[in-house]
Amino acid sequence: MAANKLKFSPLLALFLLAGIAVTSRAGDIAVYWGQNGDEGSLADACNSGLYAYVMVAFLSTFGNGQTPVLNLAGHCEPSSGGCTGQSSDIQTCQSLGVKVILSIGGGAGSYGLSSTQDAQDVADYLWNNFLGGSSGSRPLGDAVLDGVDFDIETGNPAHYDELATFLSRYSAQGGGKKVILTAAPQCPYPDASLGPALQTGLFDSVWVQFYNNPPCQYANGDASNLVSAWNTWTGGVSAGSFYVGVPAAEAAAGSGYVAPGDLTSAVLPAVQGNAKYGGIMVWNRFYDVQNNFSNQVKSSV
Repeated sequence: MAANKLKFSPLLALFLLAGIAVTSRAGDIAVYWGQNGDEGSLADACNSGLYAYVMVAFLSTFGNGQTPVLNLAGHCEPSSGGCTGQSSDIQTCQSLGVKVILSIGGGAGSYGLSSTQDAQDVADYLWNNFLGGSSGSRPLGDAVLDGVDFDIETGNPAHYDELATFLSRYSAQGGGKKVILTAAPQCPYPDASLGPALQTGLFDSVWVQFYNNPPCQYANGDASNLVSAWNTWTGGVSAGSFYVGVPAAEAAAGSGYVAPGDLTSAVLPAVQGNAKYGGIMVWNRFYDVQNNFSNQVKSSV
């Protein structure tokens, strides 16, 4: 391959002359926690120093007039008030600068929105029970979470755009603390469940799941499908930042696992130049502990 002549912009040359280092913007790691009792506590996850965001997963039942249900697997039992002790862990995370987000939906559960009023009711419930509002039955105690993550994988996509709109309006309340909105769409574009919601432009971060979907995931040393989908997502949706969603171990997903060395050598260099690059999302904390995944890639994210 012939060597290319480097061309420096006047601004870059000025930076170099002034001795100012020019580096790519470092990314963050987001992780899902709550679906395996053997993954350690929420405070353990935050104290690891690995993550900028931890999504507490999942509020797996909501909407359609149902009583909302928080499912934290083997960690605690919300229905008996057993999860209110998580409040201190949430506050520990926040004191470390980690954003704690409630994830709604998931791959299993009973959820959906039947109308505009239903979306408003769910937004009110989320605000009063997990965010800056007040309720006598807050499942995670008095701690105020930083936002809501939309991991909508089943059902009709209707009214999630309205749910996002209603939640965003709460940012003006509760002392002005912003309600962070994030989403975890599947990598085929547009996402079947979140397409309309993502077009609102209200989402701060979007962690695209580049797994369990062979047409848009990494495979056998080839990152071209993933990069093509990444470019489609970052060009088609208005959001603050985008993250490459990856399984933390082969057992964490049906397909799409990217070994740490491949992620740092083949995938990240191909996406980090995008101005909307935010980092990676890891599914999930349990597998991350087992495989030591984030520890291996953090310096390259």
